[in-house]
Amino acid sequence: MFFPPAYAQSGGAGAGGFGFEQMLPFLLIFVVFYFLLIRPQQKKAKMHREMVSNLRRGDRVVTAGGLIGKVAKAPEGPEVELELGEGMKVKVIRETISQVVTKSAPPEGSPPPAANEDNKGGGLLGGLFKR
Repeated sequence: MFFPPAYAQSGGAGAGGFGFEQMLPFLLIFVVFYFLLIRPQQKKAKMHREMVSNLRRGDRVVTAGGLIGKVAKAPEGPEVELELGEGMKVKVIRETISQVVTKSAPPEGSPPPAANEDNKGGGLLGGLFKR
């Protein structure tokens, strides 16, 4: 019934502290999440901010609620005035515009917009899949 003192005191080897080997899987999971989820989402948010900041009068847009209209006024501020139909104008928050369907022609005398070649999107796989 009793164990000899030699067996009772042997605690087993390798009961060290919290080593790098135990933390490595968590670091690898974080790196995978960063490249597959966080980084593409940041790029998408940056593209949306640029799109919203470049709104001009005459652009045809779609809001997050599904309203399709033409930008009547785009002042510097959080609101944009959309014309949904003949004489029907509504104010929407600039950030709720989800996409620009057609861009209006730039006003005469203004420089043409710069083509951004490195803004292809697509996340980790880049341009492997054509849209």
